[in-house]
Amino acid sequence: MRIGLPKEIKNHEYRVGLTPASVRELVSHGHQVLVQAGAGAAIGLSDADYGAVGAGIAPDAESVFAQADMIVKVKEPQPQECAMLRPGQILYTYLHLAPDPAQTKALVESGAICIAYETITGPGGGLPLLAPMSEVAGRMAVQAGAAHLEKSKGGMGVLLGGVPGVPAAHVVIIGAGVVGSNALQVAVGMGARVTVLDKNVDRLRQLDLVFGNRIQTVYSTAQSLEDAVLDAEVVVGGVLIPGAAAPKLVTKKMIGAMKKGAVVVDVAIDQGGCFETSHATTHDNPTFVVDGVVHYCVANMPGAVARTSTFALNNATIGHALALADKGWKQALRDDEHLRRGLNVAEGKVTYDAVARDLGYDHVPAAELLG
Repeated sequence: MRIGLPKEIKNHEYRVGLTPASVRELVSHGHQVLVQAGAGAAIGLSDADYGAVGAGIAPDAESVFAQADMIVKVKEPQPQECAMLRPGQILYTYLHLAPDPAQTKALVESGAICIAYETITGPGGGLPLLAPMSEVAGRMAVQAGAAHLEKSKGGMGVLLGGVPGVPAAHVVIIGAGVVGSNALQVAVGMGARVTVLDKNVDRLRQLDLVFGNRIQTVYSTAQSLEDAVLDAEVVVGGVLIPGAAAPKLVTKKMIGAMKKGAVVVDVAIDQGGCFETSHATTHDNPTFVVDGVVHYCVANMPGAVARTSTFALNNATIGHALALADKGWKQALRDDEHLRRGLNVAEGKVTYDAVARDLGYDHVPAAELLG
């Protein structure tokens, strides 16, 4: 198979879909890999590094898309990239389609086979291709919250961990999954007072066993959520319904009643956000203020630590990339029910149930296309 690696073009996105080590794996399986010139240069992965493991170097994205049977990326294709996709071509990347009707329409019209990292499941449960970026984003969320509490960045002027004689800030984490558990590790380490809310009591129990009285675990109800948010200096939103739009758990009314200069960090923004007042921002202009509350809603947070993120992501994605290349998409999906859950759009059909429901498409199960 001919595999194409284009350079990412989303705002301040420096990650790359394949490292030289991943390219070497694909080449060793007999596949051809074509890398756009400069694709990994921003994180120290040179064209020479790719050439040394057997990749060809293409001058531009158009050449990569035109020649490749499968495109491997990091972020969802931008409009000009969607226009270069063709029927039957495999796209293997993050998609986050439920809150993005324009991208979904473009992918449906392309006829391409679109496999989303974020909906591929794992044998032990969970979302193993989303997890490494959720780990990064969860840890970054507390860093971002701490930074934007500074007065010069619009915050209330509070040091997250406090100092002797002055209380630490209260960090509230909504969701005790991968994002939440990584956020609380950093928040505890920085000396904050931490509350984590979730509806999964078993998960709260696990966190309590690890962190004990260093955190407060709270069963999430409308009342407990509101009470925690109104007392917080920083709120991290880390809720996820796989493939679907995130629920709006924190309302505009609640935002309006929060402390002025508090910070909310919406890690769920890729799926539309879990704060009613959220809209996606970029690393160029990461925040906005609603009712005196600073909102940090960067849609590709891990892109800020692109080298770490790229290697972490490749550890999770290369196995399925090899399966798709070795077997072709139909056989690979027939053989692996977890990879099959990654199929979101194929041959002009929406194959992921939550995307079809949220955006009003007819749902065509993957099994119908696989025969």
